[in-house]
Formats: sequence, structure tokens, C-alpha cells
Amino acid sequence: MPVDAPPGPTAHPPASVRSLWRLRGYLRPHVWALLIMLVTSMGGVAVSILIPLQIKALIDGPIRHHDSSGLVPLGLTVLGLGVLEAFLIWWRRWVQNAAVLSVETSMRHDLYRRLQELPMSFHSRWQSGQLLSRATTDLSAIRRFSGFGMLFLLVNITQLVATTLVLLHMYWPLGLVVAATAAPIVWLSMRFEKGYVVVSRRVQDQQGDLATLSEEGAVGIRVIKSFGRSAYVGRQYDEAARALYDTSIDKVRLSAKFWTFLEMIPNLAVVIVLLLGAIGVGRGALTPGELVAFITLMLSLVWPVASLGVILAMSQEAMTAAARVLEIYDLTPDIVSGQRAAVDATGHLRFEHVDFTFPGSETPVLRDVNLDLAPGETLALVGATGSGKTALTSLVPRLYDVTGGRVTIDGIDVRDYSLRELRSLVATAFEEPTLFSMSARENLTLGRAEATDDEIDEALDVAQAGFVRDLPWGLETRIGEQGMSLSGGQRQRLALARAVLAQPKVLVLDDTLSALDVHTEKLVEEALRRVLADTTGLIVAHRASTVLLADRVALLQNGTITHVGEHRELLSSVPAYRDLLAADSEDLDQVSA
Repeated sequence: MPVDAPPGPTAHPPASVRSLWRLRGYLRPHVWALLIMLVTSMGGVAVSILIPLQIKALIDGPIRHHDSSGLVPLGLTVLGLGVLEAFLIWWRRWVQNAAVLSVETSMRHDLYRRLQELPMSFHSRWQSGQLLSRATTDLSAIRRFSGFGMLFLLVNITQLVATTLVLLHMYWPLGLVVAATAAPIVWLSMRFEKGYVVVSRRVQDQQGDLATLSEEGAVGIRVIKSFGRSAYVGRQYDEAARALYDTSIDKVRLSAKFWTFLEMIPNLAVVIVLLLGAIGVGRGALTPGELVAFITLMLSLVWPVASLGVILAMSQEAMTAAARVLEIYDLTPDIVSGQRAAVDATGHLRFEHVDFTFPGSETPVLRDVNLDLAPGETLALVGATGSGKTALTSLVPRLYDVTGGRVTIDGIDVRDYSLRELRSLVATAFEEPTLFSMSARENLTLGRAEATDDEIDEALDVAQAGFVRDLPWGLETRIGEQGMSLSGGQRQRLALARAVLAQPKVLVLDDTLSALDVHTEKLVEEALRRVLADTTGLIVAHRASTVLLADRVALLQNGTITHVGEHRELLSSVPAYRDLLAADSEDLDQVSA
């Protein structure tokens, strides 16, 4: 389950109803495929009933009367029906696989798009393993039921009813024996469903927890190894795996009991039919051909009855999976795209009486923040750890929305811009950069796919990220997952080059130079001055050298702006500001001289 995430809303209809309704939309483009599947399946049921009836005619006719002339036509008829049944099965499976895989692909695409729409407040609360489990395991369970279970639930019920009616017509006493097996099957199915849905949900949730531990173990392998905590993390994984194993065994045990009884009932019915049928033949109430046809039809019901357990289990897994997926669909994004487009944007950024509280918290992070950044101006944001600097910068590209006041660009509330337009105006480089398992070029052009080679080279020079040219395949070298093959400083420089390459009107740097050595930092800062001259810059700074990039400095204390001014002015008149930068004594001495 997600961390601190409440269960899905209770005001909605049951998940089974809503999932079937949503599935209807995915199946609509495949109506013809569904019709073909249904027709071929029903045709297969009809043929499977006709074959025993033809065998009855064969036994009671040519075989019983030793008529060799009639043997060949009826034999060929039975053979032809068998070939027709095989063809119908092949055709149904061929059409079914293409349609069902297409449905699963569409569902996976929509779920991924939905995850992209949901705000940071959602992603900060949900474990990535739980999301991964829903996007893979759960969608596969829905696909299996929609492609196999749902169809065969209808087909098997049709076959059970039709065959039972034929048996009652042939010899009603034996037909009643077959019909009587329905009562215990229904009773067992109802009991099985109640228990299976609970244990199935528990298994799927534990699979998500295990996926989270697997991902964290892979991503955090350097930390685990450096602290020698492999055994500790391994024990955590083993405990989660053991819990999943125990729950899975409970699930298997429940299924095994159900399937055992479900298979035993039709087999017991076959024994009774054989006994009563033999008595009926002896008394002349049945012909040998009718008994053979009856037994054959009876045996043809073993699979539909036995598979009922598999289908019911599959349906419960699919309904549970649908409920887990619907938990994501049912969430309403609290950040909704506006409609405004940026026309002749200049990058005039303002914070007007801004308040902000993280979703789910009661403690405000920002209170009555007011800032005005003129186009082309650079403002350094300085404050102690936890003062709200990162939260403030997150409000500009709407990673979060203000809870009071507003943030504007060129006088327009950022909530009125379309998200695509806003995030083309604003580029952010974070202190902890995220790189993807793709080439260095793809990582760089993530924010501006149409960038030319010259523009890429210029951005690399600004960020002092020319090291990518020396990688084995240059810019085409694939960066490992999370960029773990690079140092912290290299990742920061590559992320900075990505932000610069986007050519935004507002550039937000969240302590982006923290992992650079002094020499590289100076080179980057010199190049950044040229970039910041043409864009509005908001820089989170902890070093005096970074502050020197800014035209003005804002001091953020306890969630509010207490002082705004030039670096020298604040340094000489605000003790709290001087204390925050005291670690960079060399820089302080330089600017104080």
C-alpha cells in the first residue's frame, strides 16, 4: 500500500462494476474481434455436442446392424466435425490474442499517462514498487481475465446449460443427476469467492512491497555496500519475501481445496451415470449408442466445471487488480492545466503574498512571501536548512500549487497557463539531479528536443560538462540508470546543461553547484553570468560565491522573506545572513574588502 495513503474513495460504485464499465471503453474498438470470438466459441460448443450425437448414430446404426456402407459417411462426418472444432478453436485464439494484447497495451498507456498527470503530492506518498506492480502485474491479471476468463465464463455456462438440456432430453433420470451437481458447485463457488478476494488483494499488495524493496536495493546499492549493510537489507527483503510466500501458500491452499472438490463432483457424477446408464441399457431404456453419447457428453462437462474454479480465481484476481488500478484513476489531480498561452513572454516573476502547506500537513512551510524579479534579473535565495527554499522554487513550475496568494509570470497567474506552456517558460535544475537510462544526448535534450548540435555544445560549455565528449561513444553513450556511472558533480553539470539548453524565460537553480569543486564552480559561474543576463534567474544558494551571481539576495527565515537587498548590504547589516554564509570565510573576506 502507498505510504500514508488512504484507501480508495468509498463513494464510488464497487470496483468490479466500475472496472467492467471502464473495460467497455477499451473493448469498443475491437467489437468485430469480440463477435468473432463469441461466434467461434459458441460454434465450438455446438460442434462439441454434435460429435457425441453423431457417434450415437454411428453405434446404433451401422455398427449395431453391421452396415459397412453406412459406416464411412458417418465416420467422415465425425472426422469433419472434429476438424471444424479444431479450426474454430484456432481462429478464436488467433483473433483473441491480437485483440486482448491491444487492450492491455491501451490500458498500460493510459495508466502511465495518468501517473504523469498526478501531482508531486501523489508521488511523494506512494511507493514506486506499488505503482510498478499496478502497471505490470495488475494489468496482466486484467488482461488474462478479459481475454480468457470473461469469454469462457460465458461459453462454459452456455455449454453446461445446453449439454444438460440435451442429456435431459436423451434420458431424463441421468439428466437430473447431472443437473443436481450444480447445487454444490454454486455453494462452493460462493464460499470460495469470499475468501479468495481477501487473500488475493493481500498477495498483490505484498508483491508491490517486495518490488519497492527490490528497486531500493538496486538504486541504493552504493550506500548499502559503503555501510556494509547488505545483510541487514537482505534480511528485510527475506522477511517481505517470506510474508509473500506465506500468503501465497494460503492462496494456493484455498484454491487447491476448491479445485479438488470441484473436480471430484463431476467425476462422482460420471460414476453414478455409468452405473445407472448400464442398468438402463440392461432394461432397454437406453441404447448402447445413447449410453456412449451420454458418457461422452458427460465427460465433455468435466473441463467446463473444473475450469470454473480457475475462471473464478482469475476473475477475483482481475477484480482485485482493477480495484488497485482504480485507486489511481479515482484520484483527482489537484494541479489542473490552465488554458493561457505565453505571448511575447519576458519572464517577469512575482510572488504575491504566497502561503504554502504541503498536502496532508497542517504546518505551513511558507507564509506571506513577496518577491518581484524583473525580466533578466537574478535573485539568490538564502536560508537555513528547512526554511522553505526548495518549496518556494517548486511553486514556479507548479510542481506544487500555492495554498494562498499567487505566483505570476508577466502578470499572469501560473495556474492560468497551460502546463506545457508554463514548463517551456521555466526550467529547473535540482540539487539531486535525475538522469535517465538513455544516451547523454537524450538526457540533454529532454526539455528541448529540437536543439541543434551547436546549442548543445554551448550548453555543455556553460555547465563545464564537456566530459561527455570523452565518453566511449560521446553524446551517444548510454547513461546508466540514475546516472550512477557518473560522479555527483558530473550529474549536476549534465542536469545544469539540460536546463540551460531549454532556453527558458525563468531559470530556477536549486543549489545546483553544491557537488562541484571550487575550480569547476568558478568556471561554471563565469559562464552562467552570460546565460543569466538574458533570463530571469532564481538561485538557491548556500555559498557566498554562488550569491555573487545574483543582482539581489532574499533571506528566507522560518518560511517568510525577512530581508531583500544586495549581497554587500545584507552582509554588513544582517547578522543572520552573515552567519549563514560564515563557512565561506574566504569569499566573505573577498567581498567585504
